[in-house]
Amino acid sequence: MTRADKAKELFIEGYNCSQAVAAAFCDLIGMDEKTAVRLVSGYGGGMGRMREVCGAFSGVVFIISALYGYDEKQDFEGKKQLYAIIQELAGRFRKEHGTIVCRELLGLDKNSAVSPVPEKRTEEFFKKRPCPEIIYTAAKILEEYLKEQS
Repeated sequence: MTRADKAKELFIEGYNCSQAVAAAFCDLIGMDEKTAVRLVSGYGGGMGRMREVCGAFSGVVFIISALYGYDEKQDFEGKKQLYAIIQELAGRFRKEHGTIVCRELLGLDKNSAVSPVPEKRTEEFFKKRPCPEIIYTAAKILEEYLKEQS
């Protein structure tokens, strides 16, 4: 099973989009699954279900930051390199889906997109939500990028 397959499966089992991606890669950053999914739990649904930046892509950014992030205040080169990686991966994601914005991915208008109430994962939910495939794509892009770096 690929990490992309695992991320998709974790979403179907109940994790949100960001949690699914983070959990599929957390071993690479030396973090246990429980900690990883807690740290990214608020990014689901485009940040607290506000339908902003896609949670799956936020999960990618979390893993990339853990692997390639900087921790010195004046590390301008580190910041530049990290942002370049994130922008590259966002470009790859946009190439596949046209946007990194959750509501646009879901075909929702801005006024009807925000809701604090999560939907139950029913058959109807999966018929109207492309989330499993979007999560798969995000994780696949991350997986491919990491292979390119090794």
